[in-house]
Amino acid sequence: MLWGPAPAMAPGAPSSSPSPILAVLLFSSLVLSPAQAIVVYTDREVHGAVGSRVTLHCSFWSSEWVSDDISFTWRYQPEGGRDAISIFHYAKGQPYIDEVGTFKERIQWVGDPRWKDGSIVIHNLDYSDNGTFTCDVKNPPDIVGKTSQVTLYVFEKVPTRYGVVLGAVIGGVLGVVLLLLLLFYVVRYCWLRRQAALQRRLSAMEKGKLHKPAKDSSKRGRQTPVLYAMLDHSRSTKAASEKKAKGLGESRKDKK
Repeated sequence: MLWGPAPAMAPGAPSSSPSPILAVLLFSSLVLSPAQAIVVYTDREVHGAVGSRVTLHCSFWSSEWVSDDISFTWRYQPEGGRDAISIFHYAKGQPYIDEVGTFKERIQWVGDPRWKDGSIVIHNLDYSDNGTFTCDVKNPPDIVGKTSQVTLYVFEKVPTRYGVVLGAVIGGVLGVVLLLLLLFYVVRYCWLRRQAALQRRLSAMEKGKLHKPAKDSSKRGRQTPVLYAMLDHSRSTKAASEKKAKGLGESRKDKK
């Protein structure tokens, strides 16, 4: 089938080319698409004793590979304070500790960006360290997202957490239950084994009793004809001796 030339478009007819609005939307969706929101994770709160050290954990999730331009920033807001100050910064593969503030000689970088870890350690804790620490992560082009906060509580002696006590109690109860179950199954196994042994012995004794009467009856069956034969032989012997004695008596009478 042959196609002819396309008909000429009449003057004033609407154009079939895409509208400028669609072109702008397509360009913005392909080139100017927004980055995925980065997600930062920290503990809700941590406890530490005076003079000890504490680790402030910070990790993140990103839709992008870990960039060489990744950065971590820690800020501190004192308990009851309004403003937060920067106390630590990591960028271009190097940690930077702010020279201002009470943490300048007590912060240690222990994170590893390759494992998406931006944790720090604070040494020689003091009551004045109570407050809120904020971790902020940027992983270009993934730079949009919320920060995460952890609250530090410093005590003279770290109190035992209710969750730890409850976990220990539950663990102890479960341990006792498992021990009792194990003991029950061991006792039951021993009892069943003993019952099986007794059952085998009883079965063996019953089989022995059944075989013994059968053997006795067979012996009696073999002994009965022998007894009858001996009895007949004794009777015949007695009759012959009586007959012989009688014949001798008669012969003596004839001689007289």
